[in-house]
Amino acid sequence: MLSSDAITIRHGVAARLERLPLTRYQRSIFAVIATAWLFDSMDLGIMTFVLGSIKAEFHLTAAQAGMLASSSFLGMLVGAATAGLLADHFGRKPVFQVSMIFWGLGSLLCGFAHDVAWLMAFRILLGFGMGMEFPIGQSIVSEMLPAKNRGRYVALLEGFWPIGFIAAGIATYFLLPVIGWRGIFIALAAPSVFVFAVRRCVPESPRWLESAGRTIDADAVVAGIEAKVKAALAGAELPPVAPVANAAASVHGCAGFSQLWKGGYARRTFMTWTLWFFALLGYYGLTTWLGALLQSAGCEVTKSVFYTIIISLAGIPGFLCFAWLLDAWGRKPSCVLTLVGSAAFAYLYGQAAVTHAPVVQLIATGMCMQFFFFGMWSVLYAYTPELYPTRTRATGSGFASAIGRIGSLLGPFAVGLVLPVMGQGGVFTVGAVSFLVAAVVVITLGVETKGRALEAVSV
Repeated sequence: MLSSDAITIRHGVAARLERLPLTRYQRSIFAVIATAWLFDSMDLGIMTFVLGSIKAEFHLTAAQAGMLASSSFLGMLVGAATAGLLADHFGRKPVFQVSMIFWGLGSLLCGFAHDVAWLMAFRILLGFGMGMEFPIGQSIVSEMLPAKNRGRYVALLEGFWPIGFIAAGIATYFLLPVIGWRGIFIALAAPSVFVFAVRRCVPESPRWLESAGRTIDADAVVAGIEAKVKAALAGAELPPVAPVANAAASVHGCAGFSQLWKGGYARRTFMTWTLWFFALLGYYGLTTWLGALLQSAGCEVTKSVFYTIIISLAGIPGFLCFAWLLDAWGRKPSCVLTLVGSAAFAYLYGQAAVTHAPVVQLIATGMCMQFFFFGMWSVLYAYTPELYPTRTRATGSGFASAIGRIGSLLGPFAVGLVLPVMGQGGVFTVGAVSFLVAAVVVITLGVETKGRALEAVSV
């Protein structure tokens, strides 16, 4: 049994964090995680821009190219599920740091792959590191920031995904003719060393510490955060601590996979797994092949890369718009809007490609598609960790991401099979249907978490 003092400290951790104003200290923690997000996005997104070149060098069929494009997601599947369990057992910070080793090593080795089999193996290793990072990063940001800022900042974190994707395209555009796709992979391994070093500045999550029974450590970490926030406020007094509703909801029970299916969490887990599977099936099935599809439509390599960059630029206003809508309108309606919008413009883009519409029309529909795509990512990463208590937050987020990676794995491979049979129009229609299925599940089973403390959302 816990002592009354331990319970008081536990309750105080959430309440003390919730009442803190947002300062440069919390933003610095966010910046470290966002930097890692940026480089991870570049490493994963680079395949969109170099797949055509790799396919030509290794003389791959469409199905083989689809398997290569999917290989990272196999690693991400295992990494996400593994990291979630480890982070809920051992803590956010150590697992967060270890992910960098796998990511950097995998990217480096990709540049030295002498055949497609080894390239697939190294992409799996790289994906394992990225899969570890995503649920931990979103858990840390969710647990460090107060409810009034949480949705916007987790959404902004995911916004570094399109920025990284665009940066990958720009790097490919200028560097591919000079150093080739191998040199690009080698270059992308370098930032992992920097991020791994900087990550030591990120503290352990006090919410995790108190859920693990380490109440004294949790109190010490919160005290350190309070001191840094006070210093950022030039010594001004912090707001008084107010009680957090249902704070005890996250302090009883143990972490584990089975906890995701007990009580009210079974409904949430089914919803998030279905949402992630179909959303990522549609997204990666389409975007991973975007450059290669443009090349197959007659665009030369550099022009297809340029068009893909232009289309991807719409992702920036997309995530900014939905970062605002998440707190202004709510998680559930924002999620549904992104999915329905993605479905509509994926279908229209496919029809434009089939009818050989003018390039302007193709780019316009593609930009609208990417606007909703990256808005969808912002919502997914903000919404998912809020649905679970601290003791299983990383596990819940990790397994949702892992199930999504099954969709990611199947998506590009399925496109390689569907393309010769149904053409580009069929590919984008299948993607649109995937987004609609995800939207129906959210409408039916989703719950609203806007503006509520994490402890108050627990059931």
